[in-house]
Amino acid sequence: MKAAIYPGAGQPMVVEQLPDPVPGPDEVLIRVHRCGICGTDLHMTEGHAFQFPAGTVPGHEYAGEVVALGKNVAGWRVGDRLTALPSTCCGHCEACARGNLVLCPNAPGVMGGFADFMRVPAAVAIRLPATLSLADGALIEPLAVARYGLRQSDIGPSSRVLILGGGSVALCAIWWARCMGAARIVAASRSRHRADMALAMGADAFVPFGEGEEQHVADHLGGAPDIVIECVGLPDFLGRAIRHVGQFGQIISLGFCTAPDAITPAIAARKAVTMRFPVGYTLSDFEHVAREMDKGHADPKMLISSEIDLLDLPAMFDALRGPNRETKVHVRLGREEG
Repeated sequence: MKAAIYPGAGQPMVVEQLPDPVPGPDEVLIRVHRCGICGTDLHMTEGHAFQFPAGTVPGHEYAGEVVALGKNVAGWRVGDRLTALPSTCCGHCEACARGNLVLCPNAPGVMGGFADFMRVPAAVAIRLPATLSLADGALIEPLAVARYGLRQSDIGPSSRVLILGGGSVALCAIWWARCMGAARIVAASRSRHRADMALAMGADAFVPFGEGEEQHVADHLGGAPDIVIECVGLPDFLGRAIRHVGQFGQIISLGFCTAPDAITPAIAARKAVTMRFPVGYTLSDFEHVAREMDKGHADPKMLISSEIDLLDLPAMFDALRGPNRETKVHVRLGREEG
């Protein structure tokens, strides 16, 4: 099979031939049809302290079709379509007790979506409803990231919500803030070309970063935000969130910044701000997303800005590291779905 491999030490991704995998006793083998490129894939292949081991086949936003079953697998058939929680569990740590398998330190992840085939533990697989396409299935993971993050807040019918950023996680956060009934939602980003998409996903207004930003946000929200969702992941954005948020407000950081980010605690303290840094999701988040995708106010597939073949992945990784207008890039594998 063809697979995209990270050689390590910040070297460019390469596409090579690997032996076709065989499912273990408790696994299904899927032919991957779609796999989204995540910001984490880019961060973890840059060669800094946070990086995948050399030889890793990344890709965790995948959907595919079952082509073989392990001998112990029940409840699945060849031809079933699925996505999966890209994590397993040891069953004994605090993360597993809380259902957030992404944070389990004792069990391997379930990556490998940038390949023709991959093995998936049946215990973390999610069957796709008939109403969803495989493109929908490959969007369940980023939607689950945003849902889990917003669930850590007190969002409700009176909430004024600010989303910082215009990337795929930010847009998913807008989608969920609207689904969860926020009173007003403002998206703020340096990328003005994301304005139309932010509004389509459910924002009431879009504010570009820059002069007068805080006042413009407050004007559109009818006051300072109760909740700020930080989805940029670059230094200085926690400080920006603190400046925006209102008294007794909440900041949820989904940006996963991998560099030091200085803040002034006294500014946050004078507002009694609560900050949380949720990472991951639960199996129930995946299942909820799969059930709710076709019931929402907007079609999340509008996030898909480009579809590429696997052989084009190394060049796309390089392009995404610089200025670009992409939102969510999907790698197409296998045959095209109907």
